[in-house]
Amino acid sequence: MKDYFYDAFYNAFYGISVMDVIDIIIVAVIVYNVLVFIRKTGAQQLLQGIALLVAAMIISDLLNLHTVNWLLKSIVALGAVAILIIFQPELRRGLESVGRSQLINGTVGKKDKEEAKRIVSEIITAIEGFSRDRTGALIVFERQVSLNDIVEKSGTVIDAEISDQILGNIFYEGAPLHDGAVIIRDGRVHAAGCVLPLTTQKNIAKELGTRHRAGLGITEHSDALTLVVSEETGIISMAQDGRLDRFLDLKTVEKTLLALYLKQESNQNFNTWRDVMDRFRRDINA
Repeated sequence: MKDYFYDAFYNAFYGISVMDVIDIIIVAVIVYNVLVFIRKTGAQQLLQGIALLVAAMIISDLLNLHTVNWLLKSIVALGAVAILIIFQPELRRGLESVGRSQLINGTVGKKDKEEAKRIVSEIITAIEGFSRDRTGALIVFERQVSLNDIVEKSGTVIDAEISDQILGNIFYEGAPLHDGAVIIRDGRVHAAGCVLPLTTQKNIAKELGTRHRAGLGITEHSDALTLVVSEETGIISMAQDGRLDRFLDLKTVEKTLLALYLKQESNQNFNTWRDVMDRFRRDINA
């Protein structure tokens, strides 16, 4: 019996090279990300319809139903173009994610630790005040994808050092720029009063207003991270990668912002098996 299992194991793995293993891993990662994409975009029913069309096309070919087969082939061809149009935002976001890969762009330098702590401390103090006083706020942290087009179209460039006072003045009710978003770039308040694209998601909670929808929407078009404070409830929310997390405490926000400023981007891109499994569990539970 021992020899049987040894022979079975030897035959199964005999001739497999390192490149074969790499090839399998790459295909597995691609398939995994395609499945995650399908789950996030709700494309299951669309794919089921395409599968039925393909099955009908094969059957019509076997039965020599030439006219039906030609019609189905034409529909499938048009369907491929329709998929590109329907899922254009998601495909764009995926390509941007590939473009941000550290294999292409290298790693991002670390902020000075003390300066990063000061910046985060000022932001946390401001967020705490907004939440306590129920002052609506929307803060966008620009990362690698530039938000210049938004700033140029709707924002007012400030280019000021981050402080609790400057953020408080911007979002003070009645201030000229309080309704728009603040964009943080390179550890400075780059612009305020910015109008952001609203999310295209249909399953967002109905009680969430324009501020939350805009905070989520910008993360669907870029790699930005956004903080949102509700004007009605004072609840703190955070959006990233097209996902909105609500009811956050200040400690969680502080840890996230410190990681944003101190960690290299490569440390956030699934560089360990544990990271991959954590992301898999998050996507399954989404």
